[in-house]
Amino acid sequence: MSKLRVAGIGFTAVAALALAACSSNDSASSGSSGSAPAPAPSSSMSAPMSSAASGDGVTTNADVFGPACSKLPQGSEPGSLDSMGPQPVASAASTNPLLTKLVAAVKATNLVDTLNSQQAITVFAPADPAFAALGDAKFNELAGKPDQLAPILQYHVVGKRYDAKGLESAKSVESLNTAGGPVKIEGSGENMTVNGAKILCGNIPTKNATVFVIDKVLTPGTNKN
Repeated sequence: MSKLRVAGIGFTAVAALALAACSSNDSASSGSSGSAPAPAPSSSMSAPMSSAASGDGVTTNADVFGPACSKLPQGSEPGSLDSMGPQPVASAASTNPLLTKLVAAVKATNLVDTLNSQQAITVFAPADPAFAALGDAKFNELAGKPDQLAPILQYHVVGKRYDAKGLESAKSVESLNTAGGPVKIEGSGENMTVNGAKILCGNIPTKNATVFVIDKVLTPGTNKN
């Protein structure tokens, strides 16, 4: 994981910016549901299942849950569960219509190949409305400063693969941005939160990661003692 760790230069300023942005993100979840809904989700999308019984955090389409899962393309279309599953996480995210801002941020920090090469990780992926709360000007400013943006993105990646049940049991996980402090997990199922962020679509399987789409940009330093 050392390739993903960066120096903490400018970390305090970036964390403050992210904290200010996150304070206005309470409405992000409702904003993510503005587009016309796809066909009604099956019952497997309404609550986390337990097919990942081996405890390795690997999930299947049957494990996916959350209110925004129905907004994913269906069948074998790009961005669908069937399409994303065989791909490494950054490539899979690039086809997901909920994550266009995150993909732009990952590309700006040159982390695509690094994320794709990891063996088993968990990714908390802010949906587009979460990044939109930053405002275009601030988002573009951060995108132009990858050394400052990278620590924020790293705080959304855990160096171990977890499914929802695993996160619930762990209660707290350490991100690749170790200086940012632990990521706190509370609740379970539809009511699970990640540092207070709601899960919009969780347990998404990709080749090397389990993905949880969330409604806020996580703030490094939030849970530091």
